Amino acid sequence: MTDREPARSSARRTRSPAPWSSPVGPTTGITVYGCEPDEALLFHELAPRFGVVPTTTGEAVSEATAELARGNRCVSVGHKTRITESTLLALSRVGVTYLSTRSAGRDHVDVAFAKTVGISVENVDYSPDSVADYTVMLMLMAVRNAKSVLRRADVHDYRSPDVRGRELRDLTVGVIGTGRIGAAVIDRLWGFGCRRLAYDIRPRTSADHTPLDELLRQSDIVTLHTPLNADTHHLLDRRRIERVKPGAFVINTGRGALLDTEALIRALESGRLGGAALDVLEGEEGTFYADCRDRDIGTGRLSRLGEMSNVVISPHIAYHTDHALRDIVENSIVNCREFDRRKQHWI
Repeated sequence: MTDREPARSSARRTRSPAPWSSPVGPTTGITVYGCEPDEALLFHELAPRFGVVPTTTGEAVSEATAELARGNRCVSVGHKTRITESTLLALSRVGVTYLSTRSAGRDHVDVAFAKTVGISVENVDYSPDSVADYTVMLMLMAVRNAKSVLRRADVHDYRSPDVRGRELRDLTVGVIGTGRIGAAVIDRLWGFGCRRLAYDIRPRTSADHTPLDELLRQSDIVTLHTPLNADTHHLLDRRRIERVKPGAFVINTGRGALLDTEALIRALESGRLGGAALDVLEGEEGTFYADCRDRDIGTGRLSRLGEMSNVVISPHIAYHTDHALRDIVENSIVNCREFDRRKQHWI
């Protein structure tokens, strides 16, 4: 047990030694919550180079584990845990003033409330190629009926599929959201020779930008890459899904709530849509990242979608590459270090 760890906590904590000398001045402490073993290795490898001393724990951040951050102004959290008001208040009480989330989105953190208790919240940039590669893979799986083919092959049924696949060069792909990831998807699609449409409130790519409803009407594939916020919640709602080109495919590697899942299911069940490939899903918390083989997941949205032969589901892993992980860890360290330096300057 360390002098920071309360007796009731069973947190697995490891701390790397401070460097003998640091070119960036005094060291900064950071508590890293929900830290997987491979992440912990990278934090301890990279942090000393920036004059940062990490305290890593596999425990999720919560009221009960906030004490682990005492003495550190900076904490790093993952996207798998929703950060509640009570947790933010507990972190503030032990002296935390900066929260870095190891994700592109901040929708799992109440950013407005964090500000009221004196905590700044930032996300991190990482290689957009991880999600962009995965998105294109999902597109190809969707238009080539890969789920149905693989299911049949698993039971040694090697007959040709009942439905022929389609080639990307013959299709129009609509990319909603042209930030770093959306732009990387558009770049990859150029090599397939397909027509590329884009929609963003701030047009910034070489693709043909078009109004959202027109993009939905023309696209054979619609892929979502916008942040999730109040304006984009259920961006594809029942009304917009009804405007999607008949037989089109929907791809989502952004956030589950960008889609009205019930409306999507109805459109799939009716045959209005050709299929979907989803790396994220509304209500994924508590199910994705868990071993559910011996657990009844009920008859809800995940179960209904999983039974469809034209729907591919993966558990929010599009970002999950070694390159992206290294980016995430390094940028988490750099961001916390820069915040601490600014804080010391203000003091």
